[in-house]
Amino acid sequence: MIKRLLIANRGEIACRIIRTAKRLGIETIAIYSTIDERAQHVIQSDEAYCIGGASAKDSYLQAEAILQLALQVHADAIHPGYGFLSENAEFSRACDNAGVIFVGPSGDAIQAMGSKSRAKAIMQAAGVPVVPGYHGEDQTEVALQAAADEIGYPVLLKAAAGGGGKGMRRVDSAEDFSEALAAARRESQASFGDDHMLIEKCLLTPRHIEVQLLCDQFGHGIYIGDRDCSVQRRHQKIIEEAPAPGLSDDTRRAMGDAAVAAAKAIDYSGVGTIEFLYEDGEFYFMEMNTRLQVEHPVTEAISGIDLVEMQLQVAAGMPLSMQQTDVVLQGHAIELRVYAEDVEQDFLPAAGQLKVYQEPSNIEGLRIDSGVVEGDEISAFYDPMIAKIIGTAPSRRAALALTKQAAANFQIEGIKHNLDFLYRVLADEHFVSSHFSTAFLSERLDTIMSWQEVIPPSALVALFEILSPASATPWFSRPYWRLNLPLQGQYQFDNGAWYVEQSAESWCLSSGDQNFIVQAKRDGNHLLVNVEGRQYRYLVTTFNEGWRVFGGVSSAVVRRPLPTWMTHDAADDGALLAPMNGRVITCSVEAGQWVEKGSTLMIMEAMKMEYAIKAPFDGVVESFLAGVDELVEGGQLLINFVADEVVV
Repeated sequence: MIKRLLIANRGEIACRIIRTAKRLGIETIAIYSTIDERAQHVIQSDEAYCIGGASAKDSYLQAEAILQLALQVHADAIHPGYGFLSENAEFSRACDNAGVIFVGPSGDAIQAMGSKSRAKAIMQAAGVPVVPGYHGEDQTEVALQAAADEIGYPVLLKAAAGGGGKGMRRVDSAEDFSEALAAARRESQASFGDDHMLIEKCLLTPRHIEVQLLCDQFGHGIYIGDRDCSVQRRHQKIIEEAPAPGLSDDTRRAMGDAAVAAAKAIDYSGVGTIEFLYEDGEFYFMEMNTRLQVEHPVTEAISGIDLVEMQLQVAAGMPLSMQQTDVVLQGHAIELRVYAEDVEQDFLPAAGQLKVYQEPSNIEGLRIDSGVVEGDEISAFYDPMIAKIIGTAPSRRAALALTKQAAANFQIEGIKHNLDFLYRVLADEHFVSSHFSTAFLSERLDTIMSWQEVIPPSALVALFEILSPASATPWFSRPYWRLNLPLQGQYQFDNGAWYVEQSAESWCLSSGDQNFIVQAKRDGNHLLVNVEGRQYRYLVTTFNEGWRVFGGVSSAVVRRPLPTWMTHDAADDGALLAPMNGRVITCSVEAGQWVEKGSTLMIMEAMKMEYAIKAPFDGVVESFLAGVDELVEGGQLLINFVADEVVV
């Protein structure tokens, strides 16, 4: 049995593993980087040791140092979590050679699935259907473009060694191929140390469905249901649910059987996931994740099986204690990934301090997986996920209501986040009706981002504030109460002002040419509004910059007016600022060079994402104020750029 477990990871997954290990009576040993000294996984573990510097390559990716530490502290096993070293075949082999249990599959199994091209060849041999594409060894641009031309556009360029959307680009025409290939290769090299690419036919409306596997070391394997992970941005999941809605029992069994066949083809042991693309009743192997998945809680929720416990048992050499017929799935579970990101800026990762962090509580069926507390910093060095909301209920409809309630009652301040956006997705009619694919967000984004209620959100906030017993604030004016005169007030927001006046039992709301007459009542943080005989209920919460309004089908942020100096766009003057904390990875042009509007001048990397700094207009790069490999802070001046009408 495993008695001492070293966890080679951080954040919420490390805390999640600690939780199960403690229940099983296993001592836990954490590692941390220099900026994670006060992190929750360090505090919650029995022991903790600093492993290196802030960046992952200096700490959590230091395989040799981690293994040596495990030997020094007499750890029986290392759990890699997900990410970092979890799918590193050499690390798995090194642990085995050193006599330390690697909580995961063998190095050979990881290696077999680590190359997407090799994995597809193995799957084809095992009779598992795969997406048409090119998986060849000739990696010249000429060969790759010829393959793409033959497959037919659109195609997907994918990093053969990667996953999580890294090194992936959709190419819609031959003219776009060269630039997309260069970007995909660069990102793949940075993320995986390998720029080997494969090409797949791009299915236009597929769903991303995966099957959870559990296999022991004796050739016995079962599947524990399926999950739908189609709601994604930048090819990365933000909402997952189990079971995948709308599949027939025959399809579920066929996918499950194919997943088990895939695992047996590589003598797999441990917890793993086979990811499929599903379209028009057909499914195709996409890749295998030889580790625990971020979204594993939804499978745990409907199966009652602790997947981390199963991992530890299998790693310790125990046979599976269940057959396929023993797997009983009940209810429906939905997971929301709460990210530090700026949704309005194309989901740009954010960094900063969690000045307010209050998880929703006392909600039956709700689980929150997190690795932070109020006051913690979200660093630009790691993935920007803050927490996971998992709601479980007897039906999908009830699970949707539960997760919406949780999103509306989750309070985060001090950093941009996607909670409001997640609420809107849950309320979108296409998502509610399970009518979605991996193209869901690109197709529905404009609708999701627009306010859908009958009364504008800023007008609702004006009502909410005027009904407050203590409503005197610097952001609006209200005269003193006078006998026989109506209550009235003017409320200023960043997008304009609303005038509110009481008239008998109604309220008159006006802003420019917008006018509404409603009845309203405030009940704590809830606002009840009657419009033309129909009642609406809203939840209004406050934060430093303004208010959040959650309604039946949408949510919105209403901000207080910004000072004039904050509304000035520095790019108008040619001063290009860093949009986030991160690292400069390349300067694409030289100082003094003339470029066209939209040309890439510099590329930054932060939180596993590349971001291109582009020319705001035709002009000349006057000077670079940050160089390659330099760490920069959000808002830091990067480039001086001047307009130049000279055509060269």
